[in-house]
Amino acid sequence: MPIRRLEHWFAAQRWRVADFQRQAWSAYAAGESGLIHAPTGTGKTLAAWCGPLLEGRSADEPLRVVWVTPMRALAADTAANLQAAADALDVPWTVERRTGDTSASQRARQRKRLPQCLVTTPESLSLLLSYADLIPQWRGLKAVIVDEWHELMASKRGVQTELALSRLRALSPALRVWGVSATLGNVEEAMACLLGNPLPNPSPQGGGALDSPPPSGEGLGEGGSAPRRQGRVIGADLPKTLNVRTLMPQKVERFPWSGHMGLELLPQVVEALHQKRSTLIFTNTRAQAERWHDALSMAAHELPIALHHGSLAPEIRAAAEQGLRDGSLRAVVATSSLDLGVDFSPVEQVIQIGGPKGIARLVQRAGRSGHQPGAASEILCVPANALELAEFGAARLALQARRIESRRPIKLALDVLAQHVVTLALTGTMSPEALRQEVRCTHAYAELSDSQWQWVLDFVQQGGASLSAYPQYRKVVLRDGLLRVEDATLARRHRMSVGTITADSMMRVAFLSGGHIGQVEESFIARLSVGDSFLFGGRKLTLTQVKDMTAFVKAGGKGQTTPRYAGGKMPLSSALADSLLELFGRIGDGELPNAEAAALKPLLDVQAAWSALPRPGLLLCERSSSREGEHLFVYPFAGRHAHEGLSALMAWRLARITPTTFTFSVNDYGFELLARKLPALDAAALRAALSPEALEIDLPQSLNAAEMAKRRFREIARVAGLVFEGFPGNHKSVKQVQVSSGLLYDVLSKYDADNLLTRQALSEVLEHQ
Repeated sequence: MPIRRLEHWFAAQRWRVADFQRQAWSAYAAGESGLIHAPTGTGKTLAAWCGPLLEGRSADEPLRVVWVTPMRALAADTAANLQAAADALDVPWTVERRTGDTSASQRARQRKRLPQCLVTTPESLSLLLSYADLIPQWRGLKAVIVDEWHELMASKRGVQTELALSRLRALSPALRVWGVSATLGNVEEAMACLLGNPLPNPSPQGGGALDSPPPSGEGLGEGGSAPRRQGRVIGADLPKTLNVRTLMPQKVERFPWSGHMGLELLPQVVEALHQKRSTLIFTNTRAQAERWHDALSMAAHELPIALHHGSLAPEIRAAAEQGLRDGSLRAVVATSSLDLGVDFSPVEQVIQIGGPKGIARLVQRAGRSGHQPGAASEILCVPANALELAEFGAARLALQARRIESRRPIKLALDVLAQHVVTLALTGTMSPEALRQEVRCTHAYAELSDSQWQWVLDFVQQGGASLSAYPQYRKVVLRDGLLRVEDATLARRHRMSVGTITADSMMRVAFLSGGHIGQVEESFIARLSVGDSFLFGGRKLTLTQVKDMTAFVKAGGKGQTTPRYAGGKMPLSSALADSLLELFGRIGDGELPNAEAAALKPLLDVQAAWSALPRPGLLLCERSSSREGEHLFVYPFAGRHAHEGLSALMAWRLARITPTTFTFSVNDYGFELLARKLPALDAAALRAALSPEALEIDLPQSLNAAEMAKRRFREIARVAGLVFEGFPGNHKSVKQVQVSSGLLYDVLSKYDADNLLTRQALSEVLEHQ
C-alpha cells in the first residue's frame, strides 16, 4: 500500500499529514527502529501504526505487530483505534487485546493463534513469553511498538519491557522496535534504553528542554559489550497551544496552607463544568477522585458525571470512556488511569485538582483536551491549598522556560532479572549462556558482570546460600544444558506472580445480589467492621460480610471514608521543586512573575516577616516548641522520597550528639524532626548534620535504623519470587507478606552477607530516598 493511499485517507478525514508522520512511515519501510517524540494530540499513534499497515497483506498472516501499552485501562481504546485505521485502509488485519481483563476463552484461543496485532501490557507480554508453544508465532513478528515509553522507562516495568524486547529480538532478528513518547527531557537516553544500547555519557540529572529538537539519523557510536543497534529519533516541532488558567481563592490568607481535598473551590469548578460541553477532571489519588465525584454529583446533580480509576471494574471504566466519546457525559473524574493514550476528541477542557507534582504530568493531562493537531488544549488548575497554588505558579515558570523532567532508566535490577530467568526457563528452550547473551543486549543489563549473572543463576536454582535447604526456592533446574521448571506447582505460582507492580493484597468489592464494582486493598477492609459504610465507585456502600477475599456490600450508607491505596501519592519532581524555589526567590525580590505569585504574595509576606523565604542556594530551617516537645522543620523542597532519607540521616546524626528518640514526618516540601529535647543547633551544627562527609557510612546506617531498606526489600522479594502472595481466593494477608519478607530480610542480612537482593534493597533506598 503506497504512502499516497495514506495521504488520501488523511485528506478524506480532513487531516493533514505531518512531516514527522511521513518520516516515521518511510523509516519503518526502510527497516529502521527508533523513537517518535511529539506533543500530545499531534498524531503519534498513526505515525507508529501506519508503517506496519503499509506492509499488511491478508487476513491469513500470522502475528505481525505487538503494541505494548503501559496500562490495561488503555488497551481497549488503543485496540479500537488501531482496528479502525486498519479497516479504513482495507487492511484485513485483526487487532486484539491481551491483558489481565482478557477472558479465559479468548486467552485459550490466542494460545492457538495470535492475531495480526496484539495490544498488551508488559506483564501480559512476559507471561506469553513463558509458553514454548508460542515460540513459532513470535518468529514471524515484524514490529513491536511501545506506547507512552516515557511512562515505562523509569520503572521496573520498563526493565521488564526491555527484557521482553531482548527475547523477541532473539526470536525475530529483523524485528523493528519503535517507541512513542511525549513530554520527555532526555530523548537520546530514552531511545538508547528502548533499543538496548548503553549510553556512554548520559544527560545530567534534572529537567531537559521541553520538546527540544531531537537528533535524527543514526544512533550513538560504539560502546558497551553488546552490539549497538542503529536508531532514529523522529520529532515533531508542531505548534501546540496550551492555555493554563488557575482558580484563585478569594482570600489566600483564609485558604488552607497545606493538606485538604480542594473542595473549598467546588462552586467555581461547578461553574466551569456548566461552561463547557465536556470536561475531564484529574485528581492525584483515587480517594480524592471518589470525594470529588461525590461532591460534584450533589452540587451539579443535573449534569451526568462519571468516575474512572484503575481499581474500578473494567465495565465501569469502559462506560465512562464511552460516555466521553459519545457526549452522553458532561464530565468524568479520573486519576492517572486516563493520563495516557486515550483519544477523547470531544473533551473541551481539563481540570487538574491538586498540585501537578510534575511539569510533564501537567502537560500530559492538558493534552487530553484539544487532542488533535492544531487544536488548543485547555486546563483549569484547582489548588487544594496555598502551596499547591505555588506549584501551579512554578509549573507556569517552567513551561515558559520550556523545561521538563527527564526520566532515568533503571539498571541492574536483579529481582526483575531473576523473575525473567524463571519465566524463560518455563519454555525449557534456553541455555544459560544463550539467555545471558540476550540479557546483556539490554540497556538495563549491559554492565551485568559474570559474578552477578552466576549469582542470579544460583538464586533461581537453589535460593542462594541461605535458602538452599528449602525446596520452594529451587525453581529452576539445569538439565541437558537447558534451564527448566519441572515442578508444575512452582510453574503455576510463577505465572500468577509475573510482573513488577507491588501493592497490598487486593480484595474484590461486590454486591451480595451480584455485580462486581472493583477492588480495594485488604488493609483498608481490615479496618472496617460489618455495618461500616464507605465511598467507592461513586457510590455509598455498607459492608455486609467478607468471604474468600471478597468484600460483599449493599448500596447505601452515611460514611465518607474512602479507600486509601499504598503508594498512591505522587512525589514532587526535582524540576518542579527547582521552579518552586525560583518562584519564592523572585517573589522575595519583589517580582510577581504570574497571577499565582500575585495571589500568594500576602501569605509569603507573612512568612518573610516571621521567618524567611526559601530560594535557590538557601536552606530554610525553623525551630519551635510545643507540649509534644521540640520541633525542627527543614525545607529542602526535594520531594517526599528524598525527605524520607534526609530526615532519617539527620535524626541519626543528631542522636549521636544528644542521645534521644526522634519522630519524623515528611511531605513534598520539607520534613519535621520531633524530640523531647533537641541538641543546640546553630548554622554550623545544621551544616554538619547535612554534610556529605562520611555519607557512605552514615546514610546506610540511618536508613537501616528506620527500616527503609527492609520495607524496600518487601517489594524486591515479591518481584524475585521469594514471597508468594497466594492463589486466587486464598491470598495471604498483608501482615503475612510483611512478616515473611521481614523474616527473610533478617535471615539473609545475618547469614548471607553477599546476598545481592538485600544489597539491592539498600541501593534502591539510597537512589530513591
